[in-house]
Amino acid sequence: MDMLKSLFPFAFKAKDAASLIIALIVYVLIDVICGVVIGLLVKIPIIGILFTIVGAVVGLYALIGIILSILVFVKVLN
Repeated sequence: MDMLKSLFPFAFKAKDAASLIIALIVYVLIDVICGVVIGLLVKIPIIGILFTIVGAVVGLYALIGIILSILVFVKVLN
Protein backbone atom coordinates (compact mmCIF):
# COMPACT_ATOMS: atom_id res chain seq x y z
CA MET A 1 0.00 0.00 0.00
CA ASP A 2 2.91 2.35 0.68
CA MET A 3 4.18 1.85 -2.85
CA LEU A 4 0.74 2.76 -4.26
CA LYS A 5 0.67 5.89 -2.09
CA SER A 6 4.04 6.97 -3.43
CA LEU A 7 3.09 6.31 -7.08
CA PHE A 8 -0.39 7.87 -6.90
CA PRO A 9 -0.19 10.73 -4.37
CA PHE A 10 -3.39 12.51 -5.45
CA ALA A 11 -5.49 9.36 -5.33
CA PHE A 12 -5.13 8.88 -1.59
CA LYS A 13 -6.11 12.48 -0.80
CA ALA A 14 -9.65 12.02 -2.12
CA LYS A 15 -11.42 11.96 1.23
CA ASP A 16 -14.30 14.30 0.37
CA ALA A 17 -16.12 15.33 -2.81
CA ALA A 18 -13.99 18.40 -3.50
CA SER A 19 -10.70 16.53 -3.23
CA LEU A 20 -12.13 13.71 -5.37
CA ILE A 21 -13.00 16.18 -8.12
CA ILE A 22 -9.54 17.76 -7.88
CA ALA A 23 -7.87 14.34 -8.10
CA LEU A 24 -9.99 13.40 -11.12
CA ILE A 25 -9.17 16.68 -12.85
CA VAL A 26 -5.45 16.20 -12.16
CA TYR A 27 -5.42 12.70 -13.65
CA VAL A 28 -7.48 13.72 -16.68
CA LEU A 29 -5.20 16.71 -17.30
CA ILE A 30 -2.11 14.49 -17.04
CA ASP A 31 -3.60 12.16 -19.62
CA VAL A 32 -4.75 14.91 -22.00
CA ILE A 33 -1.54 16.95 -21.92
CA CYS A 34 0.69 13.92 -22.34
CA GLY A 35 -1.62 12.62 -25.06
CA VAL A 36 -1.32 15.83 -27.05
CA VAL A 37 2.46 16.00 -26.68
CA ILE A 38 2.92 12.33 -27.47
CA GLY A 39 0.46 12.62 -30.37
CA LEU A 40 2.70 15.24 -31.93
CA LEU A 41 5.88 13.25 -31.29
CA VAL A 42 4.48 9.99 -32.69
CA LYS A 43 4.76 11.44 -36.18
CA ILE A 44 8.55 11.14 -35.98
CA PRO A 45 9.15 7.83 -37.76
CA ILE A 46 12.06 6.40 -35.82
CA ILE A 47 10.88 7.00 -32.28
CA GLY A 48 7.14 6.85 -32.93
CA ILE A 49 6.81 3.33 -31.56
CA LEU A 50 8.57 4.31 -28.33
CA PHE A 51 6.24 7.27 -27.82
CA THR A 52 3.24 5.06 -28.54
CA ILE A 53 4.31 2.77 -25.69
CA VAL A 54 4.94 5.76 -23.38
CA GLY A 55 1.48 7.10 -24.24
CA ALA A 56 -0.12 3.79 -23.33
CA VAL A 57 1.72 3.72 -19.99
CA VAL A 58 0.65 7.29 -19.17
CA GLY A 59 -2.94 6.45 -20.05
CA LEU A 60 -2.81 3.38 -17.82
CA TYR A 61 -1.33 5.49 -14.99
CA ALA A 62 -4.19 7.98 -15.28
CA LEU A 63 -6.81 5.21 -15.36
CA ILE A 64 -5.38 3.52 -12.26
CA GLY A 65 -5.18 6.88 -10.50
CA ILE A 66 -8.84 7.60 -11.24
CA ILE A 67 -9.90 4.15 -10.03
CA LEU A 68 -7.87 4.49 -6.82
CA SER A 69 -9.33 7.97 -6.20
CA ILE A 70 -12.86 6.60 -6.45
CA LEU A 71 -12.02 3.62 -4.21
CA VAL A 72 -10.54 5.91 -1.56
CA PHE A 73 -13.58 8.21 -1.77
CA VAL A 74 -16.04 5.35 -1.18
CA LYS A 75 -13.74 4.11 1.61
CA VAL A 76 -12.82 0.76 0.10
CA LEU A 77 -9.12 1.69 0.49
CA ASN A 78 -7.54 3.67 3.31
